[in-house]
Amino acid sequence: MVSTNRLFLGLTLAFYFYPITTTLLCAAETNEALPVESSLSLWGLIQQGGWAMYPLGICSLISFFLIAYAGRETRKHRFINQSLNQQIETYIAQGQFDHCKKLLESVDNVLGRALNAGIKQLEKDPQKAENSLLDRLDAEENTIGQWIHYLNVVASVAPMIGLLGTVSGMISAFQTIGRGGMGRPELLAGDIGEALVTTATGLTIGIPAMIAYFILRNRLNTLMLQTAQIGSELLAIPLAKKPSPSQKV
Repeated sequence: MVSTNRLFLGLTLAFYFYPITTTLLCAAETNEALPVESSLSLWGLIQQGGWAMYPLGICSLISFFLIAYAGRETRKHRFINQSLNQQIETYIAQGQFDHCKKLLESVDNVLGRALNAGIKQLEKDPQKAENSLLDRLDAEENTIGQWIHYLNVVASVAPMIGLLGTVSGMISAFQTIGRGGMGRPELLAGDIGEALVTTATGLTIGIPAMIAYFILRNRLNTLMLQTAQIGSELLAIPLAKKPSPSQKV
């Protein structure tokens, strides 16, 4: 699991920084033919992008936070603990529900919190216990999933901000042409640069965020299914021990 998380983080960082590095190299190669202009640095690209780079920078920071936080919250040990599951199964099989409740109250994972809600109903009504388990699992999924959905919002908004910066740059370019800049292309370079840089930055932020959204969403769905299956099997232990009507006869 640790190696998988490291691989996921490495791929995310690569998706973020590879387009920026490529843009910087292309800018440096272009500026070799223009000795008057100094080579563009990362800060130079940010300045050339204009006002749109500031909200895009905020989107980038939010995206990093959401990926790190959601990646931590969707680790397997935050949902299931196999050693504790065996102990819980033993308590339920022996009918020691009070000991099971105390153990579940000390467990800080999704299965423990969901089982704690279901075990309270297990002695009275096993069906209500199952419903309580599923209701709590739904609440847990919504709590974790909202951060992943925010990542989807960033993935959708960042390219739109980049597009807005592109429109702003093109408007400025046409205004420059209207002031007589058609015969001097160098006057249009700043406006066109703003248009292109903001688009590239928006896509650089949006594409990795969208990929991370689907990866984290699928991981959450898989873990929730496993947790629900284990929880249902644990709550079904008392029912399996009850004799059937044919056996009573």
